[in-house]
Amino acid sequence: MLRRAFIGSLLLLSLASSRAASGADAAALWSGKVRRILDENCVKCHGVLEQKGGLELDTPEMVLKGGDDGAVVTAGKPEESVLFTSLEKGADPHMPPKKQLGDAERAAVKEWIAVLPETPIAAEPVKPKDARKFGSGEEAIDTLISEGWARVGVKPAAAVSYAVWCRRVYLDLAGRIPTQAELAAFVAAPQRDGLIDKLLAAPEYAVRMRELWDTFLMGRLPRGNPDGRRKGSGWWVFLEKAFKDNRPWNEVVYDVLCARPDKAPDRKGAAWFLFERKNDFQKIAEAVAPVVYGTKIDCAQCHDHPLAREIKQAHYWGLVAAFNRGKNVDASTAVAESAVGGYMNFTNLKKESQPAVVTLLTGRTLPEVWPGGETKEKDGPEMYEDPKAAVRVPKYSRREAFAEAATQDNPLLARAFVNRMWAALTGRGIVNPPDEINERNTPSHPELLEWLAQDFAAHKYDTRRVVREIVRSRVYALGASDAAPELFAGMKERPLTAEQLARSWRVAMGLPPNDDEFRRQVITAMPDVLPEDYNATFQQAQFLSGSPTMTALLQAAQPGSITRLAALPDAGSRVREAFQSVYGRAPDAEEAAQAAAFMNANADHPAEATRDLLWALLTSAEFLAMP
Repeated sequence: MLRRAFIGSLLLLSLASSRAASGADAAALWSGKVRRILDENCVKCHGVLEQKGGLELDTPEMVLKGGDDGAVVTAGKPEESVLFTSLEKGADPHMPPKKQLGDAERAAVKEWIAVLPETPIAAEPVKPKDARKFGSGEEAIDTLISEGWARVGVKPAAAVSYAVWCRRVYLDLAGRIPTQAELAAFVAAPQRDGLIDKLLAAPEYAVRMRELWDTFLMGRLPRGNPDGRRKGSGWWVFLEKAFKDNRPWNEVVYDVLCARPDKAPDRKGAAWFLFERKNDFQKIAEAVAPVVYGTKIDCAQCHDHPLAREIKQAHYWGLVAAFNRGKNVDASTAVAESAVGGYMNFTNLKKESQPAVVTLLTGRTLPEVWPGGETKEKDGPEMYEDPKAAVRVPKYSRREAFAEAATQDNPLLARAFVNRMWAALTGRGIVNPPDEINERNTPSHPELLEWLAQDFAAHKYDTRRVVREIVRSRVYALGASDAAPELFAGMKERPLTAEQLARSWRVAMGLPPNDDEFRRQVITAMPDVLPEDYNATFQQAQFLSGSPTMTALLQAAQPGSITRLAALPDAGSRVREAFQSVYGRAPDAEEAAQAAAFMNANADHPAEATRDLLWALLTSAEFLAMP
């Protein structure tokens, strides 16, 4: 199965090139190692929520500031720094209490203090006015990523072959491997831009994007119910049409947030995003935040975010308030909205009560007059656009006001989309995890993220443009690399989604790619979509090695591919053809010898041997991963 990708510790690309080496090393160690160690072991008592001894340990600046008893770090001298010596075995006082950090963790803290410059050098954010000009996204990506390689002395991986690139781009844009004819045609005349444009214009692209964004926006449904009502509600139609027509992303998100009854069939399904959450306004808020802000805000429910200082409790409950006037209309799968009510307070850990007003993470607060004293609002027909409508729309809609603010003057929306698509197409976000763009997660390439986000917004949130520029880039065409993954010096290994596997297995067997029942069964067994770390389960191993689903697939291929391969004149020919149909390549010498030996050992049953060989290839690590 797939090996677990190693998360490297260097984040040098976020640093200005003019820094001294020690400052760069310290910043990289903090971002890559030390911050995580302190977050997991120290920040609960020495962070945003609590500052025992007046000490905060959530930023380098606060660490260097020290606490009530003075400095805890002496730059360049870990043995004289309380932050390090208190971690040693037998230290008194010992930190963290009742726990001993591992040798590697203590060594990381020691190394960070050792390379700290006497005067801290803070990273300067890239300012929009200072953004460089590039002719295209491809040029911006290639230039800024290459500069990062040069700064740290990393050599990128070699580019993959035309055949591997072709397989990769078909999987990403069509959700399947190419047929042998499609692969041969491209290798014979490798016009990359032409193939990209062809795939982006094909119906399969809209389906593939719908599959990804259905999962990003809604999550997987429970096991055994892979489709639920999402298909019948029009949600799938809405998403597919949006990508097919290349609708501006901010308009798509606006429709999702407003959830208005709409006569257009392709817009009606937008309401399902809210409807499926069954009037659970906290779940709605937690689902909306990664879309419009690029980060989760779940941790701010009971208090300000303990790690990301910019995320306040007011943001969480303000987002809840944006939707708490809604109510599902079960008969129509619509989400109605009241013109009144929805006023609520939230309480922090100090038992202080505050009004929940709609406050965006951008700093903008939507104005709204609350009724005072004993005044009660009247919910009359004059407060609605059409009082007789089955699903009434208020003249002032809190939900619509939020949707307008979140999609019209919100740079976080563009950043969230491009970072998520970058992760989907390369295996890792520029900010990683891709749904945690906050001050605790440093962008590996801040200038690139800012440029792509601004370019996306400047081109009217053209989703197809973003995808095209990423897959045209040099980064997308690289092979594997042992360099830290945030350097993007090679393509990160990533498992195929269930939908990609279901179609690709059928294509490899010479069958039509789409079979809904087969797809559902594969999703049930292998539901993960772009996991941060891949770990195969026992159930997945069973599915791949002996499930009725896989047996039925091979049986369906028996009259065609298997019979054709079994009829070839010798074992070597069958092996070469099997590798070509499944992997799109010839076997190497060792593979050819082992597979031919197996075929010859079962020469009395060529069809069964061919089936077993194909089964082994289809369920191998090579097939299950992006090439």
